Amino acid sequence: MKLIYTLLFSAMLNLSYSQSPSLYLEKIRNNEAELTAFFSQMPKGGDLHHHFSGSIYAEPMLEDAITEDFYLNTTTMEVLKEKPATGTWEKFSAIANRGELGVYKQKIMEKWSVKDYNHVSYPSDKLFFESFGKFSPAIVGHFGEGLLELKNRAIKENVSYIETEFSTIPSKINTADLFGFNTQLRQLANNRNEKGVKSLLDTLYSTMLKRDAAADANDFNTNFVAKLHTDLKIDDERFTMRYQNFVLRFMEPVDLFKNLVVAFISADSSPLMAGVNIVSPEDGETSMKDYWLHMVMFNYCHTKFPDVKYSMHAGELTLGLVQPEDLTSHINDAVYTAGANRIGHGVDMAYEAKSYDLLRYMAKNKVAIEINLVSNEFILKVKENRHPISLYRAFNVPIVISTDDAGILRTNMTEQYVLLTKRYKDVSYADIKQYVYNSINYSFIQDEKVKKQLLKDLDLRFKNFEANFPLK
Repeated sequence: MKLIYTLLFSAMLNLSYSQSPSLYLEKIRNNEAELTAFFSQMPKGGDLHHHFSGSIYAEPMLEDAITEDFYLNTTTMEVLKEKPATGTWEKFSAIANRGELGVYKQKIMEKWSVKDYNHVSYPSDKLFFESFGKFSPAIVGHFGEGLLELKNRAIKENVSYIETEFSTIPSKINTADLFGFNTQLRQLANNRNEKGVKSLLDTLYSTMLKRDAAADANDFNTNFVAKLHTDLKIDDERFTMRYQNFVLRFMEPVDLFKNLVVAFISADSSPLMAGVNIVSPEDGETSMKDYWLHMVMFNYCHTKFPDVKYSMHAGELTLGLVQPEDLTSHINDAVYTAGANRIGHGVDMAYEAKSYDLLRYMAKNKVAIEINLVSNEFILKVKENRHPISLYRAFNVPIVISTDDAGILRTNMTEQYVLLTKRYKDVSYADIKQYVYNSINYSFIQDEKVKKQLLKDLDLRFKNFEANFPLK
């Protein structure tokens, strides 16, 4: 009998210890400091919605610009290597000689990121999207430094994988004589003539892109991405990185399609290139006008390169930003027309036409949603119960938690989980752990051996985290 009681007590003790992270999380759910300590140490898997340039903090970019004595536009805080013909531009050395460098550093930080943003003086969405153009010239020539910064920060906060939207491919294909196709494509799109659009795309692909696009993709894969990745030893036993190409929504249709074909070929021909995406403000004039056309283009490229995965920024909209009727179709079109494997943001889900059917379809077909809490709050003012995460949870849509642009937003992966736990009381430790595993399972890693190794590593990390956890 004594032996039975001893075994029973031991089993209860082990059960208590196995549940201790879950129990402790409930106790600290409303304490941000304790949540931060908890999630800083918890394994967080991968960051799947991640923009390379927007994830680098402003400080190192600014120091590079100062060291290389860039020109600063003292009105807009934009930097350039060469002085333009117009505008109020001064070299950093001249500003420093006047003793004003400190003042301008502060102004620059406020335009390149959300540092000291007061929520009053300038629209948050404009600040966010305009910042890219101001600091981007400072990144050129420092891609390696940026990759290492992101890797080292990820390791420190227990992120083992990043799938970053790295670059558009500088295509050399000349489309200057094909501007007439833009009008034709838009006319067909206005009538939702998918067959006609695809027929015209087939003409463009066969006559212009099929041969020349491969050369651009190969040059980009080999001489840029693979060289950086290998030379910097990005992958090791602690960390793995893969890359997405992207196209820009504001481009004219033929130019966007050209870049999209190159991006698909790039992803199809290199294990480092995980997939393809589409970026730029979704509420922009061209973005709204050509949205459905872009979805058909993705679907067309899928027919040519069926193994290439793609995530899409879709539904990064809210009431007031656009007309109500413009909130009803973007996620629908990304899922049904384009055939997206993952959806980025998906904030307007509650407004989408037949949203319950759409959510059921996403759940059934394992179309994961990339949730970016800090980003959605800053750019769209959507947070707490206005955020549709509860809808995705209710319909069992696979969820991954991600940062979007941690540098501009001055956040990290830990803060995403802190907000998730504090704001949504029904999200349990088991749910959070599932989201972490989703970040590997729903990644676009091509090599199954790499994915399995990341999952095995995640198992070990959680085992260590949970075994050493203090029972309170």
